[in-house]
Amino acid sequence: MTRHLPRPLVRAALAGSALALSLGLAAPAASADSGPPAPSAASRDAAHKAAKAPKALETLSRFFSREGAVTKAAADPRVEGKAVPVYYLSPEFVAGEKGAPVARLEFLASKAVSSDGQEASLWTVRRGGSWQVVNIATGDDESHYARVGAEKLPGGTVFHEPQINAWYVQGHARVLPLDKDAVRAVGADGTTLAAYRKRVQKAYGDKLPGSAYEKSGKAGGYDAPKPEQASAEDPAGSPVEGPVTVASSLAGAGALVALGLSGTALVRRRRARQQG
Repeated sequence: MTRHLPRPLVRAALAGSALALSLGLAAPAASADSGPPAPSAASRDAAHKAAKAPKALETLSRFFSREGAVTKAAADPRVEGKAVPVYYLSPEFVAGEKGAPVARLEFLASKAVSSDGQEASLWTVRRGGSWQVVNIATGDDESHYARVGAEKLPGGTVFHEPQINAWYVQGHARVLPLDKDAVRAVGADGTTLAAYRKRVQKAYGDKLPGSAYEKSGKAGGYDAPKPEQASAEDPAGSPVEGPVTVASSLAGAGALVALGLSGTALVRRRRARQQG
């Protein structure tokens, strides 16, 4: 079922996205081919510490125990590896702005694992001068594709096209697929950056901020949530405390809303990964 973000969340999401983009950046400039600037080492370290904070681990314990596979007390979550930058298809690139990189930084993600092997991704953004976890999503897509992309095209920019749940790596004026959704979009051998821009302009060019699509409410209206979409409660029905309060994050949602996408790709139970 298609799910749309409520209007208050849309406004908050766009604000959250803007805050995510104010991360400490290591590179001073960006271009369509070189890709967006990367977060600084200090930013990544701070995001990692936020993911390992006691409140975040407490919330992870509840998250991993939500379906009874493991008890909250036995979940014993741990955060593995470094926080990775997560880039989403840029509305500026879709709009054809000169020099706009293909993707923009939305949040940093850290991989978490429970005692029984469950995996999750913690999304962190900088708010009010400190780093906070704003979402937990099932699986480790963000860390997985960051690793796969680095192997396929060292130095490239790994990014997500959430409208079709596709992951790519971009560099040297090429866009290469990292999963089956991306293969369906650009072919097994990938495509040129110019050809990719033409494709996304055709698909999303009429859904950008200020468009009739957005003004019609399709990027902000929503159907009544179903029980499985409970956004501020855990499976037991008690309010979730700590940094994670909604299934759809304020970070990352900015890119979805800006391109007229519903929140489907952000619900915490993500569909199984499709390998390229």
